[in-house]
Amino acid sequence: MKYSQARFGRVFVIRLEDGEIIHETIETFAADHAITAAAVIAVGGADEGSKLVVGPEEGRSTPVIPMELVLADVHEIAGVGTIFPDKDDKPVLHMHIAGGRNDRAVTGCVRCGVKVWHVLEVIIFELVDATARRLMDRETGFELLEP
Repeated sequence: MKYSQARFGRVFVIRLEDGEIIHETIETFAADHAITAAAVIAVGGADEGSKLVVGPEEGRSTPVIPMELVLADVHEIAGVGTIFPDKDDKPVLHMHIAGGRNDRAVTGCVRCGVKVWHVLEVIIFELVDATARRLMDRETGFELLEP
């Protein structure tokens, strides 16, 4: 385990609107408001055609080859994530959502492009004095959090 310490800063209440791409919109907001680290929660809808990362093709193989799932219809979603800077100090959102429609559910990462269906309510809890950042891990190909 690796860890660092931070404290809460500002809290932002945001409404994303129809057609916005979750990770792009939140990362732009973070950059525009000088948010370098944060915890994020979200609730709302994901539109058909949204793409999720739903796991690796093979368990612990390297390189890791992610699988994508395209939503065939609108889903109700709830998500949780973090924002931390990459090597270039750009804020990067890592968020997973659980989505459902009728009696089916799916969970995955929003990184490939999840499009808002009508509205997504987002709360960003800024973390100040945070030293953590996302750095490339050669073995997995992921930008891993380094506290």
